[in-house]
Amino acid sequence: MVYGAIDLHMRYSQIRIIDAAGAVLRDQRVPTTRERLTAAFAGFGAMRILLETGTESEWVAQAVAAAGHEVVVADPNFAPMYGERRRKVKTDRRDVAALAEANRRGWFRATHRVSAAQRAVRQVLRTRRLLVQQRSSTIALLRAVLRQEGYRLGGGSTERVGARLAALDLPAALTATLAPLCRMLTMMTTEIAALNTQTQALATADPVTRRLQTTPGVGPVVALTFRAVVDDVARFGHAGQGSAALGLVPREDSSAERRQRGHITKAGPRELRSLLVQAAWSCWRSGHSGALRAWTDQLAARRGKRIAVVALARRLSRILYALWRDGATFEARTSAA
Repeated sequence: MVYGAIDLHMRYSQIRIIDAAGAVLRDQRVPTTRERLTAAFAGFGAMRILLETGTESEWVAQAVAAAGHEVVVADPNFAPMYGERRRKVKTDRRDVAALAEANRRGWFRATHRVSAAQRAVRQVLRTRRLLVQQRSSTIALLRAVLRQEGYRLGGGSTERVGARLAALDLPAALTATLAPLCRMLTMMTTEIAALNTQTQALATADPVTRRLQTTPGVGPVVALTFRAVVDDVARFGHAGQGSAALGLVPREDSSAERRQRGHITKAGPRELRSLLVQAAWSCWRSGHSGALRAWTDQLAARRGKRIAVVALARRLSRILYALWRDGATFEARTSAA
């Protein structure tokens, strides 16, 4: 059998092809385009090709697989994959040589490749998140400029910032200075409203996210993000594995009789972890969370609010996993079982 590897980069990538004995059949640097990558592996028949996961890895994997090859997108954190690489001298040729050898010997751990449907949802959510962050930054700058001139913008909803600003009696020069920020706010608020409508429609159309939203504190954005990140609930053997993949389990350094646990690992997608923490605050304040609220109250009394909220976020991730796996809806009376 013939084995291939790609050390993938944005503009140019290093490719390597070896045979079953490890002899090099091709080793070259090619532009990172569909045509050149496909041509680089032509002439050797179907082979297994290994590349690391990254921003460009999915479209490259699809392009190479369309040419008839088996493509494995590997986890770069799997240390045995680099058994033949010397860290003190790192080059693209050494990296691709290590990947090719790992491919030949089976020293790799494949990552989950997200479905096309959920990749599209992720892109919508990322666009919305960026606009929300930029709007928040714009409002912060607007408030700072006003404070420098002795004015204060009253509290209220983000959508009403323009109306609250118009109610202030500002000098003409200051109004002109703030005009670009106001136009940006108007544009971003309009776009965010449209994206909110789109995410609501996506969440309503998907039976999985409809069930996830029955959990207190979980709305369309949290449900869609959880659905898009996990993608396939069957890839986790149990709820604890899902929580670990989201970085919501404690760090641990235990040996023999010594047991030491610390803060959460914060591995995996930060955005979903942050959303689950926000959902936990909302769930705790909700009057419909039943036993979950009582459980969190007890934990907060012993360990403090912050630890209790993170623990609740971890529990929410497990509840969402179970609802998805079982095709069920949330029932408050059994949530803390």
